[in-house]
Amino acid sequence: MFPATLTGVGVGPGDPRQVTLAALDALRAAARVVAPSSSAEAVGRAESVVRQVCPEMATTRLVIPMGSSPRSVYRDAARQIAGWLDLDEAVAFVTLGDPNVYSTFTSLAAAVREVRPETPIRTVPGIMAFQVLAASASTTVLDGTQSMTLTTGLDDLDRLDDALENPAETVVVYKGGRRFPEIAKRAASAGRLEGAVAGELLGMPGERVVPLADVAGTPSAYLSTIIIPAVSVEPTESGEGPG
Repeated sequence: MFPATLTGVGVGPGDPRQVTLAALDALRAAARVVAPSSSAEAVGRAESVVRQVCPEMATTRLVIPMGSSPRSVYRDAARQIAGWLDLDEAVAFVTLGDPNVYSTFTSLAAAVREVRPETPIRTVPGIMAFQVLAASASTTVLDGTQSMTLTTGLDDLDRLDDALENPAETVVVYKGGRRFPEIAKRAASAGRLEGAVAGELLGMPGERVVPLADVAGTPSAYLSTIIIPAVSVEPTESGEGPG
C-alpha cells in the first residue's frame, strides 16, 4: 500500500473465514487500520471481524453510527483521516460487505476528497451478504438471462414492487429487517413469496436463515438480507409456423 493512501477494505458480512487474502494484505500493509463504531467505547462489527483474523492488529475507531448519518459526521471523520494522511500514513478503513455497495466508505471517501482532494483512494472488494445468504439457503441467485435488482428497505418500496412484477428478476433487499412483514406481504401479492429467503446477522452471533414466509409477521435486525428469486418461466408456443 502506498503512503498517504486511503483504502476501503471489505471484510465480508461478519464471518472472519470470509475475509479475502487481498483484504488481509491491505490491512497488514496499512500504517493505520480504522474502523467505524457507534461510540468510542464500542467495538463495531467490522472491527470485531478484524480482531478475529488479525488479533495482533491495532485499530483506531471513528464514531460513525450505522445507518444514515449527517454530512457533519463524515466531514469530522474525514478531517481526522486527513491528519493521518498528512503524516504520510497509509490508512485502511474496514467495512462490512463490500466498500462500494451501500457502504459507509462511500460517504467517507467523498468527504475525504473534499478536505484533501489529492488523496489516492482505492478499494478492496469483499464478499457480500446476499452471496452468503444464497449459499446458506441453497438458493440460485441468477441463471440464464435473468437479471437482479438490489435495493434497500430503508425508504419506500416502490422499486421493490416494480421489480417483483418481472418474474425473471431476482430481488435482493438489504437493511429491510424492520419491514419484513411489509416486504413479505408484497412478495405474496406478486406471487413471489414461495422460495424467498431471509437472513439475519449473517456470520455473526444470532445468525438466522429462514424462508421469508416464516418471519413474515415479525421485524428483524437492521443487518438483514432478503432474496426473492426469479421465477423460471417456460417459453410459450405461439403456434405459428416458420413462414
